[in-house]
Amino acid sequence: MTSTAFADAVNEQIGHEYAAHQQYVAIAVFYDSKTLPYLAQFFYKQALEERGHAMMMVQYLLDQDAGPIVPGISPPKTDFDDISAPVALALEQEKTVTKQINAMAAVARDENDFAGEQFIQWFIKEQVEEVSSMSDLLTVVERLIDTPMQIEDHLARELAGATGGGDPTEPSQAGGAGA
Repeated sequence: MTSTAFADAVNEQIGHEYAAHQQYVAIAVFYDSKTLPYLAQFFYKQALEERGHAMMMVQYLLDQDAGPIVPGISPPKTDFDDISAPVALALEQEKTVTKQINAMAAVARDENDFAGEQFIQWFIKEQVEEVSSMSDLLTVVERLIDTPMQIEDHLARELAGATGGGDPTEPSQAGGAGA
């Protein structure tokens, strides 16, 4: 059974993951409204990933008989000054999530919660990828801000080349998705 402190940290993180989901939906809608479909698609996909992360955490707590809590969240930011601002916000959000995940790992370690520590390792690896991806996207968007269709062309190439091979170490999501 997981420690109470780690379960509390996971429950808190579930809220952060749902907030990230909502923020990414808001960013995707912003790009959709600007007729930038590939930027919108990128962030709709990111939103689903964040929701998936929350559901993985819910499933972990269910498996540990630790009582998951699905909290309410604050509304996301929806107004942006230009097309680079949402990506900059997303990068800061990913850096914040990285700190939150690392803090959860520290709680698991401090509590000698070996199952919790093992569970959180996948998220640590995932955050390295997320920060790198968002940082790269911000560089591209800032470089091409005056030619948004070149950003779209870049993302079209990136999304076409993306492989969805799956990670066998990825935790299962509540509700059977990814199981």
